[in-house]
Amino acid sequence: MRLNKYIAHYSTYSRREADRAVQDGYVRVNGEIEMNPATQIEEGRDSIYISGKQVTPQEKYTVIVYNKPKGEIVAKSDPKGRRTIYDSLHKDFRHFISVGRLDFASEGLLLLTDASRVATALMESDLERIYKLKIKGEVTPDMEDAMLNGIYLEDATAGAHSHSKIKSMEFKPFIGYKIQKNQPNYSVLKVALSEGKNRELRRFFAHFGAEVVDLKRLSFAEIELNNLPTGKTRYLSRSEYSALHTFLKKEKHKAKEKARVSKEKE
Repeated sequence: MRLNKYIAHYSTYSRREADRAVQDGYVRVNGEIEMNPATQIEEGRDSIYISGKQVTPQEKYTVIVYNKPKGEIVAKSDPKGRRTIYDSLHKDFRHFISVGRLDFASEGLLLLTDASRVATALMESDLERIYKLKIKGEVTPDMEDAMLNGIYLEDATAGAHSHSKIKSMEFKPFIGYKIQKNQPNYSVLKVALSEGKNRELRRFFAHFGAEVVDLKRLSFAEIELNNLPTGKTRYLSRSEYSALHTFLKKEKHKAKEKARVSKEKE
């Protein structure tokens, strides 16, 4: 496993923060300073320290659900001085990592965890995410066709943040959708996706000339928002932790199998 990946998996460091710590000389591998983030290390055998503190594989982790309100940035800080989720979260969760993002104008379920490996596994998964949204205008046959079959946009800048560097985007077929109201002035629908790309839904509907005016995430896999008040947090239930544990176990098995196959091909 790469050194930076190991650090990000088993500490509160992000991959970028891990790179910086290594390159700045704060990391020791088996007692020696290591300044290459790509150095291969063997889990359970090599000894890794950052600023004198050992980084060891941890199986325990905590995940919370936060009902993010509109008007908060999912970031540690904001250059424009806007409120961030960490301004609202209890100090006990200030070091938690968000599982993906919800933009400034979006609300609803946001997962946070103290384990980078858990955040990464969930962010990169194809687990179902359900959203409720309100758009200007009607849901058209072209929209429905794209929701059912997917679509690739060479220019997906409509609906994107003005500073986004992502220009093109491929949208997978939606897992499902349900139109709750369809009117010339506005429409309301629920959609289920298997990915969480940058402002994906806003870009998707903007391509068809429909602005998303309200966007709320209702669930992520088996974890649901339910009646959690806006701006409040809760821990996962026993059944939610059980489902998450099963998912992570499967992902770990897949990773080991992939590594085995790759090694056999060498």
